[in-house]
Amino acid sequence: MSLTRRQVSSAALAAVPLVGRTSRRVRTLYIAGDSTAAQKYADAAPETGWGMALPFFLRKDIGVSNQAVNGRSSKSFVDEGRLDAILAAIRPHDLLLVQFAHNDEKSEDPTRYTEPWSTYQDYLRLYIEGARARGARPVLATPVERRRFDADGNAVPTHGDYPAAMRALAAQERVALLDIEALSLALWQSLGGEATKTYFNWTATEQDNTHFNPPGAIAVARLVAQELLRTRVLARHDVIRLHEDIPTSWITWPPA
Repeated sequence: MSLTRRQVSSAALAAVPLVGRTSRRVRTLYIAGDSTAAQKYADAAPETGWGMALPFFLRKDIGVSNQAVNGRSSKSFVDEGRLDAILAAIRPHDLLLVQFAHNDEKSEDPTRYTEPWSTYQDYLRLYIEGARARGARPVLATPVERRRFDADGNAVPTHGDYPAAMRALAAQERVALLDIEALSLALWQSLGGEATKTYFNWTATEQDNTHFNPPGAIAVARLVAQELLRTRVLARHDVIRLHEDIPTSWITWPPA
């Protein structure tokens, strides 16, 4: 499958240097991921990917190029040429943030399925090696958790061995790891089963326990920004509004 004109052009535009009175160019943070992070459009509202909210927590000299796409796994993203498109645009000192697992888990689909301790890690290495070869910094993010609670009201992990496999790979390759799986699971636990419905895409016609609405996307993006700071991928002056309320009105959905 070829990339759309919008996806290719957005990747290229995100790497354009900042010009004007300063020679300091915009560093770009590229997101490679699935529907939980992806840009959504007006026909999908109020569904919101956390990548749409991440810019609210970063200073303007760090641009976000959200190349996450619905339904993709670490494998299918590569096989469709989407990683190649990012690597063609990425520049030294940029960041490549990688979050996959939701669709890697789909064993019934050979175009997407990867095995946690073998092919999943193999594909993730392609992102790591590709970024490093271009002077950019790879960052791994364990997959954000779904909304699932047991009969006793405990938030239940849903990603099997994938988070552990990513943690092990990050340690082996000495890559910064954002443990969004653990942090989001703790957040859902603290909120409880009923309150979490206000963070996921629950509407009058849909009960979606995987994708977020604006409050949920903002909450997860805050976790991502906090982890970028904790792991020293970004400096303190790079991150803003960590402890401020972000109006949901800041989320917008472009025309489809």
